[in-house]
Amino acid sequence: MSADLTTRYLGFELAHPIVPSASPLTGSIASLRKLEAAGAPAVVLPSLFEEQIVHEAAELAHLVESLSGSFIESPGGYFPELDTYNTGPDAYLRLIEDAKRELHIPIIGSLNGSTRGGWVHYARLIEDAGADALELNIYVVAANPMFTASDMETQYLELVEAVNDKINIPLAVKVSPYFSAFANMARQLVDAGADALVMFNRFYQPDFDIDEMGVTPNLELSTSHDLRLPLRWIAILFGRLHTQFAATSGVHTAEDVVKLLLAGADVTMTTAALLKYGPGHLTELVCDLERWLDDNDYSSVSQLRGSLSQTNAPDPAAFERHNYMKALTTFRSPTVA
Repeated sequence: MSADLTTRYLGFELAHPIVPSASPLTGSIASLRKLEAAGAPAVVLPSLFEEQIVHEAAELAHLVESLSGSFIESPGGYFPELDTYNTGPDAYLRLIEDAKRELHIPIIGSLNGSTRGGWVHYARLIEDAGADALELNIYVVAANPMFTASDMETQYLELVEAVNDKINIPLAVKVSPYFSAFANMARQLVDAGADALVMFNRFYQPDFDIDEMGVTPNLELSTSHDLRLPLRWIAILFGRLHTQFAATSGVHTAEDVVKLLLAGADVTMTTAALLKYGPGHLTELVCDLERWLDDNDYSSVSQLRGSLSQTNAPDPAAFERHNYMKALTTFRSPTVA
């Protein structure tokens, strides 16, 4: 008898715990259809960036200013009715509407930014367009020397609270691991309204072009090695916070999925592997996961989940300093006799 792969995430029962996360593959109806056909139990759409929202507002302001006074019939200037003039990223909202019409799986919208700005407004628009849930992808670089750690945490929490207060759909928060007391910050995010924590946001570091003498964007796809950070923290927090966990970064193989489920993840999210191998790789991952569960006598994903979390692990200290010390003291370089 095959193992039960079902899991729950953001109020939905999913056929299995491997979800395509935000990427170019989730940005068109054609590719979304392919992902659903390959077995995607839900999808996270690409992020609508705060900068796009700001750009749209600036474009409207420029339009209003350029038209002001240009119509003789309107001595006071011509101003379009703002409540009927759509200043939002129409294409993104149409993608949600089309996805809801064409697909039969939960559609998770995504907002990426760092300040309140138009987030609350656009969170409502995303809900109104039909999204089943929202992923808030917070990207803050603490580059201002005058900002304290407390200032940054407050910025995160106020943003989550503001969005959560205005929407009625489930809210997941994709976070950075770079907090001095991450476990406490995770608890505060849950208290602020996060129904799930997505761990973690990958920060793409810029590079220098020494020929052009400029700063250039840099993007490297994840590898399975990247899963160790979410693996550790999900294992630490499982059973301690009343929330759900989505693991992202480094999910390439069924073995990666199994490890994250053992840590306590409710779902695992993959991007790089699907970009590299195509939507069909999702089908392979699901089949391999089912095979592993059957071969190892697990009847369900639920039975597996959290088995190696800190609260259940034979050696709970392995997640803290003990592992750090052991790794350093037992390492032997192959080049040293």
